[in-house]
Amino acid sequence: MPGAFEAWLVLRGIKTLPLRMRQHCQNAMAVARYLQQHPKVSRVNYPGLTQHPHHELALRQMPGGFGGMLSFHLRGGQAQAMEVAARTQIFTRATSLGGTHSLIEHRASVEGSGSKTPRNLLRISAGIENTQDLIADLDQALGSPG
Repeated sequence: MPGAFEAWLVLRGIKTLPLRMRQHCQNAMAVARYLQQHPKVSRVNYPGLTQHPHHELALRQMPGGFGGMLSFHLRGGQAQAMEVAARTQIFTRATSLGGTHSLIEHRASVEGSGSKTPRNLLRISAGIENTQDLIADLDQALGSPG
């Protein structure tokens, strides 16, 4: 049973939840679109993209937005993915979902040696920071095309 303070925190946070979720979704969509066109990225997993195999289903089930989570595969292996994650400055390397700050992680290394997650995959939890700042951070982390 939550105490009075905890209940107050929930009530306070719920008041801005729709605004925060809208920004999570907008940022994730913008980042997904940016990554989709980047030559160092081979695949983006985000249901808001029309190329996603379950986009039509997502349109029906997620009318308010497609969420703040996405992942992408880099052309290259684990070393390339780890380098990109390490070079981000706004994204924090961490495992969590849905916070106000953007996070990036190399999921396979978090899961350990038995992981079936592709070694070139990075996962992002888009926060509510300025969209262009997030894209610029990924752009500098990915480095020059080619």
